[in-house]
Amino acid sequence: MSTPPDPFCAPSPFDHVKADVILRSPDDVDFRVFKSFLSLASPFFETLFDLPQPSEEMNTDVEIKDGLPVIPVSEDSKTLDPLLRFCYPCTLSEDPALEDFRDVINVLEAAKKYSLDAIERTVCKSLFNPKILEANSMSCFAIACHARMQDECALAAKHTLRESLVPTWFEEIELITSSELLSLLSYHRKCGDAVQTLKDDLSWITAQYPQRNSAPWMIAMRFDSHNQCSCVRSTSGRFTLYGYASAQWWEAFMDSTFLDLRDKPCAETVRQNVENAIRTGPQRKCGYCSPTVPGGMREFGTLFINEVEELLSQVSSTHRRHLTMSDDFVTW
Repeated sequence: MSTPPDPFCAPSPFDHVKADVILRSPDDVDFRVFKSFLSLASPFFETLFDLPQPSEEMNTDVEIKDGLPVIPVSEDSKTLDPLLRFCYPCTLSEDPALEDFRDVINVLEAAKKYSLDAIERTVCKSLFNPKILEANSMSCFAIACHARMQDECALAAKHTLRESLVPTWFEEIELITSSELLSLLSYHRKCGDAVQTLKDDLSWITAQYPQRNSAPWMIAMRFDSHNQCSCVRSTSGRFTLYGYASAQWWEAFMDSTFLDLRDKPCAETVRQNVENAIRTGPQRKCGYCSPTVPGGMREFGTLFINEVEELLSQVSSTHRRHLTMSDDFVTW
């Protein structure tokens, strides 16, 4: 029978020759660590290391390697490495950058297991790396609520606006109360309602474009005359600017954008609809407005996004103030 290979040694600083204990991961990586660092960070480790430690002279089942006791742990090396770096002083190891959601969750669970309370909050903050937050907003919200991290709750709540009003099931939903989930859904609905006011009052557009030749493509006008371009004008009258009905394609853009904003009231919704309108532009084959629409629509999209963001900010402030004053305060 072949002898199993020796465990690998973890990289610096977990290879120090003066370390006094070895933690071994299930994937056979040995971490040579100092008891004092771990004891200061964790009452769990403090209690563990206060127990009588085995030695080579003692007849125990504990493996001894290089004169040091080997303690098997359940966390793999990918989780154990960043966890231990958080425990070490910054002169020996900087806090690791966690950029994958599942890595953060694994380290967070390990921090809870070993009673690393201060480190748990530090690891939680890694969830609010934009890359992680954008892809896992609902989970990040639930974790921040559970950890009672108010600012992070508010930040995650804003990112959940990129998701549909009724979220699909996610593993971390069990971390939040029904009140917290209802508060989030209420916030989402209020944001969706707030941005609809932009549809009813177009003064934000005419303030930016005070004259009809500022953005003639909105109303199917030629930029060099008072004549209509080749685009069809709407007959619904829903969007009227400077006394003219809007271009039919622009009305369709506005209708679809506000419909999408009801479900996902965020800047990304506007941005996607702007790009969709630009992509379909060539289908209109209008020689007058087609060359100017891409740049004009992106400029208009920036204005639209700014208006949406301002309204969302107002809703956030009001929502948080209401929660703070209410008897049933829901973290954020």
